[in-house]
Amino acid sequence: MNFHGKGIKIFAANSNIRVAKRIANALKLPLGKAEVKTFSDGEISISLQESVRGSDCFIVQSTCNPVNQNLMELLIMIDAMKRASAARITAVIPYFGYARQDRKSKARDPISAKLVADLITTAGADRVLTMDLHAQQIQGFFNIPVDHLVGAPLLASFIKNKIQSNADEYIVVSPDLGSVTRARNFATRLSLPLAIVDKRRQKANVSEVMNIIGDVKGKRVILVDDMIDTAGTLCNSAKAVIEKGGAIEVSACATHAVLSGPAIERLKDSPIDKLYLLDTIPIPESKFIDKFNILSVSSLFAEAIERIYEDMPVSSMFN
Repeated sequence: MNFHGKGIKIFAANSNIRVAKRIANALKLPLGKAEVKTFSDGEISISLQESVRGSDCFIVQSTCNPVNQNLMELLIMIDAMKRASAARITAVIPYFGYARQDRKSKARDPISAKLVADLITTAGADRVLTMDLHAQQIQGFFNIPVDHLVGAPLLASFIKNKIQSNADEYIVVSPDLGSVTRARNFATRLSLPLAIVDKRRQKANVSEVMNIIGDVKGKRVILVDDMIDTAGTLCNSAKAVIEKGGAIEVSACATHAVLSGPAIERLKDSPIDKLYLLDTIPIPESKFIDKFNILSVSSLFAEAIERIYEDMPVSSMFN
């Protein structure tokens, strides 16, 4: 049985309009007409300027900085579409904010990722389409279907074309123990060996490198992580593989460029030559540096949206 609406409509709030337009272009569709604005007292106003009755609506909105503003825009747009009789509403969230608050790390902590999942469901979303959740168990926080895309194939394909016949000079490195599975999968795609930077975290956003598990001497290192926030872990790892490990070059790959606090200064001063990022979070011009190489996720999301609409499997995209 087919539960989708009579046609696909792509809408965007304010957080990632460029990606939304690219997704719509890839699907050969116009971007849905909607006005998203903020009143003088900070309240959000959303007006849908075309009919969505009976349509399969996809709302593209990363819940990145400003996180709470972007989250509320998403929730209110979902509510507007629900009340306008959309047949099905899918929240397309390239970057899912609050994903790091997925468990109680100490007594009386909230589990904010679960709360956000409940808010999205209660607002009226029928599905969620997202990419590289910081903790994969967040999929289980939702009581609606979640399609979870991964950015590694896109990044790995680009890197593979760059290294080509010089693969024996490269090694993939996980910047911490928590990223080992991700880095191992990335290394497998490139048929490269794997090393791990072992570190001890003293407090939030501060890390101390201890040692390197694996041989990176004389190698060109590719660091792999899911997100770059303050860039402390990534930059410390890059410094370690050069100074302690004897690597001759360092580049890095990540899906989400959060880039908060001192991230840009740290990356400028780090030994990282190139940083390959996906555009799940827009990078303002004030934060863009020459080391950045941005790859678009629009074609990946467009294919996933088409598969969701046609009731085809999304998982086969990554086989």
